[in-house]
Amino acid sequence: MAYRETAQIKARKAAQRESLLATAEILVREGGFAAMTMQAVAARAGVGVGTLYRYFDNKATLAAAVFQRATEREVAAVADALSGPGGSAARLEAALRLFARRALAAPRLAWALIAEPVEPEVDAERLRYRAAYGDLYKRVLEQGVAAGELPPQSTALGAAALVGAVAEALVGPLAAPLADARLADHLVAFGLRAVGAPATLKETL
Repeated sequence: MAYRETAQIKARKAAQRESLLATAEILVREGGFAAMTMQAVAARAGVGVGTLYRYFDNKATLAAAVFQRATEREVAAVADALSGPGGSAARLEAALRLFARRALAAPRLAWALIAEPVEPEVDAERLRYRAAYGDLYKRVLEQGVAAGELPPQSTALGAAALVGAVAEALVGPLAAPLADARLADHLVAFGLRAVGAPATLKETL
């Protein structure tokens, strides 16, 4: 008879995997993916390296899973902001401001997710989630154009440009944080101007 895992064993394995991912993410928050070695994760989690390899084939697989876990959380936060109250410009402002503030609150993790040189497996995840951000921005731009709040434009191009501009603008500050308390304001103002959103009081810098 073939061995079948019980529901209890499956739950225990899922909990162990989640715990290992959480530990690995802590190391990324502290020192980027370069600090997230299999040995370091196992030591921090208090398990043998062999246990870690039962859940993840290698560092690249683990890094990709950590990236997915962290980025899903960030994409969900942006999606929530874009589905909030107000017109398209107000929701776009809320999303851009939220993204910038969350990145600046955890600069090492954000830099690792946005720009750190990584294995191809993580790069593939990075491209996938950049596309996810682009889809969210495209949707709100389409709503803005349809409602007459934003000028006619290529919403696909505008969304892709927003994703790229926000990421590129934050790379420097995340790698060497600047003493600029209004960095999020500057980034929001740039993003709104780029898509032709009407000026707001928050844009007066």
